[in-house]
Amino acid sequence: MTSVTEASPPRRPAGRGAGGARPRRVVDHGAWFLVLPALLPILVLSVGPLLYGILLAFTDAQSGRTEPTQWIGGLNFRDLLHDTLFWESFRIGLVWAVGVTVPQFLLALGLALLLNQDLRLRWLARALAIIPWAMPEVVVGIMWRLVYNPDAGILNDTLRDLGLGGGRDWLSGLATALPAVIVVGVWAGMPQTTVALLAGLQNTPRELHEAAAVDGASAWRRFRTVTWPALRPIALAITALNLIWNFNSFALVYVLTSGGPGGRTRLPMLFAYEEAFRYGQFGYAAAMGCVMVAVISIALAVFLAGRLRGGDDA
Repeated sequence: MTSVTEASPPRRPAGRGAGGARPRRVVDHGAWFLVLPALLPILVLSVGPLLYGILLAFTDAQSGRTEPTQWIGGLNFRDLLHDTLFWESFRIGLVWAVGVTVPQFLLALGLALLLNQDLRLRWLARALAIIPWAMPEVVVGIMWRLVYNPDAGILNDTLRDLGLGGGRDWLSGLATALPAVIVVGVWAGMPQTTVALLAGLQNTPRELHEAAAVDGASAWRRFRTVTWPALRPIALAITALNLIWNFNSFALVYVLTSGGPGGRTRLPMLFAYEEAFRYGQFGYAAAMGCVMVAVISIALAVFLAGRLRGGDDA
């Protein structure tokens, strides 16, 4: 008895349709209508003004002029390179950004570690810790102006009661204005960093801390080997964001000092604001904005690359 084996039909090449042709890629055009509600505000409120500002930087746009705006190429950027006042404000902006971000992170880390403990009325402490975050910057500025008031401010009154003098005008002194403003910046921005770090701490498994404690690890060793590795990605992200936010600060410093005294607290954003809305040099102010965006983007990229490379090596 002979067995008959049926020949199996040849297999069709993977990824090909009838006739060996690749199947056509189906594009769901309806998906774009779902994305548009989220995409349009970004294009209208972010990308559009950014492109318009870049275009404006290459013109001689001014307020109150009757002649049409002219294209002048890179003349605004050439003048900006020789503007010592702008680069001095840029230096002040860097000092402000670093001077606020570093203490802000260290204090927020300590506060987050404290609020992560099993304390009585912990919910109340957490609620009180985020109050500065809920206050508008203008209100924070007005409140701290009252604190720093040379005649009736609580700071000078406390110093007088302690026998340490008083009557100092903190926001008008050439040597004290920038440190006084930095203190306000740290106080106002610390809650958001605390919340981010506290969320990271709560996502760290307690079993790891308990196992390390059973092995005899000290509190510092547990922090270095268990807590910090879990917090590192969050710390990197919040530090980068704080650097950007602090460098671009405007309202808080404007309410406190308006850039004075003698330009000691004139941040780059304040300088650009004055050029645009006090002196009417819109093209020149737009060029300042372009330089600020470019420099902070490069600095941030270098910072992130270094931190990520350091994390990979570890």
